[in-house]
Amino acid sequence: MAETTNEYFALSKEDLSRLKSETPPDEKLYDLAELYKVFGDTTRIRILYALSEAEMCVGDVAQLLGLTQTACSHQLRVLKNNKLVRCRRDGKAMFYSLDDDHVRSILALGMEHIME
Repeated sequence: MAETTNEYFALSKEDLSRLKSETPPDEKLYDLAELYKVFGDTTRIRILYALSEAEMCVGDVAQLLGLTQTACSHQLRVLKNNKLVRCRRDGKAMFYSLDDDHVRSILALGMEHIME
């Protein structure tokens, strides 16, 4: 059984209690982990970078990235379901763009981190 006396820990019981109360609930941490899983696919990252430059229809994204329209549509659906992109219909075409500036910020921070 683990030792529970504070003599083996650097933080006080009060600090541990405060940190525990400030930790988001497990279901929110699960949601965050699921969001980061979406970023774990290179094709989706490439799509997000393309959409950070301009709103595009599925065909444009597919052509730009060398994907089939079916594969591109599938990845765009995953991104849309995770609220990373939004779409609008114009006639028969669906146009996609980043959902908001948070997505652009996540991409920029990630790139900044790996470039250090």
